[in-house]
Amino acid sequence: MYILIFFLAHWFLSLFFQTFYLHRYASHRMFSTHKINERIFHFLTFICQGSSFLNPRAYALMHREHHAYSDTEKDPHSPHFFRDVFQMMYYTSKSYGEHVRRLKQPEHRFNGYCPEWTLLDRWGSTYASRLMFIAFYTWFYITFATAWWMFLLLPIHFLMGPIHGAIVNWCGHKYGYSNFDNGDKSKNSTPFDFLMLGELFQNNHHRHPNKANFGAKWFEVDPVYPVMKFMHWVRIIRLRKPVVA
Repeated sequence: MYILIFFLAHWFLSLFFQTFYLHRYASHRMFSTHKINERIFHFLTFICQGSSFLNPRAYALMHREHHAYSDTEKDPHSPHFFRDVFQMMYYTSKSYGEHVRRLKQPEHRFNGYCPEWTLLDRWGSTYASRLMFIAFYTWFYITFATAWWMFLLLPIHFLMGPIHGAIVNWCGHKYGYSNFDNGDKSKNSTPFDFLMLGELFQNNHHRHPNKANFGAKWFEVDPVYPVMKFMHWVRIIRLRKPVVA
């Protein structure tokens, strides 16, 4: 029971901060917030992603490239140019790494505000930081696992962030249906979207990239949007009005 709770907590908390902070805030600026709140969200993203912490600046720049070049040869992670999901993940990691190390000069149009916390971003990307989290996950499993097969979940903990990204980018551009003709291959992968907290409404999102609610039809429920509405209501964040093309 402890292992299942720990796994689900890590899965959904890591995913929440990936979609809420890295995607909807860092990449698209769907809301504004006080600098103190930004630092809190930044730190919680580091804690919840743990060994697979993704640098917000690098994530945002790569994601903006993805929208600009969706499903073309310049897309950093379109599934239609790779043999399998592992090859896509490898190429994506290379592109991400170039942004982390600032080896790649982003196009001027992608250079809008990206949240940065120099010390935390550097520490979170070190082997030491990642190994500390891996050691903690392993200790937890050694302490609480009641069957050998539970240890098969450990690699998912180690690579939680990239795994979430791979699921969204592979499935969200290959499987499902389309509400809009966006000129790309983006799809909505309902009903599995709930497990990805709205991220698999890719077709809707590519149509309205600045809209905080990824759902478009009545049955398309984005579970993160009500959380954002509540945070807006209590003035933790301030939702921006989406620019509709």
